[in-house]
Amino acid sequence: MADATSAPAPVLCTMLRRDRARSLVRTAFPRRRAQLIAVKTRDELQHTLTTQLIDAVILDGGVGDEVSAVLPLAEDFPSAPFFLITALLPTDAPMVARAIECGCADVLVEGVDDSATRVLLQQRGFTPRFDRALAEPPAVLGLESTLQRQVWRSLVRRAGRPVRTEQLAQEQGMSREHLSRSFAAGRAPTLKRVIDLVRVLAAAELAKNPGFDVRDVAAVLGFASSSHLSGTTQRLVGARASSLSRLRTVDLLERFLQQQEEAADAAVGETAVSEAPLA
Repeated sequence: MADATSAPAPVLCTMLRRDRARSLVRTAFPRRRAQLIAVKTRDELQHTLTTQLIDAVILDGGVGDEVSAVLPLAEDFPSAPFFLITALLPTDAPMVARAIECGCADVLVEGVDDSATRVLLQQRGFTPRFDRALAEPPAVLGLESTLQRQVWRSLVRRAGRPVRTEQLAQEQGMSREHLSRSFAAGRAPTLKRVIDLVRVLAAAELAKNPGFDVRDVAAVLGFASSSHLSGTTQRLVGARASSLSRLRTVDLLERFLQQQEEAADAAVGETAVSEAPLA
């Protein structure tokens, strides 16, 4: 049930000028198969990358110097792979070489890669890569039931995008209260903490982009502010948001469990004090 409802359409940022390039993209991603955001300048592209979660960028190699000025952004935002569309004429060789030098993910050759474009982009986009990397919940989280695993899969498919408990409950065909109680069964963390954990894991991946600062990461993932992201990070993993770029997923999970254990110990201590007999 969750599989059919929670997978978001890829969000692609495009800079296209020629009809041939537009046709290639429209054929690969017809309406409702992707969200296409068209930009015209380098500044527009950079602004889009720092304000929205972009899965990939598609550039039209037929616009010459304009694209050459944009290609260096591929080094600043590796989480959103850049793809260059070209006819691969001899005159295109310098641009293709520049694209490779700047870390462009792939070159799409008109008339050759048309039918493979969708697959190539879907394999390398940020959302599907994040989904594949965390497809199975880490064993340390104790998410073992079918329900827990389905909800986890729904969360990682969103790659850190905001989600409400009501949405997850609707996917599972139950009330919000029932979902929250059922999810936290056994030794699992609460649903709220797991939702926030997935968002922090996504934030850590984005923070490794040289082109992002904490404010950008917060904006891209829909946090209310950089302070909101920082507060969530501190609460979940006991670290500043500014340190996310240096922390691996395994580091964040270890810190998450440590914070979880400390919170549980504190709760036990408070219960013991409240139940102590009066002198």
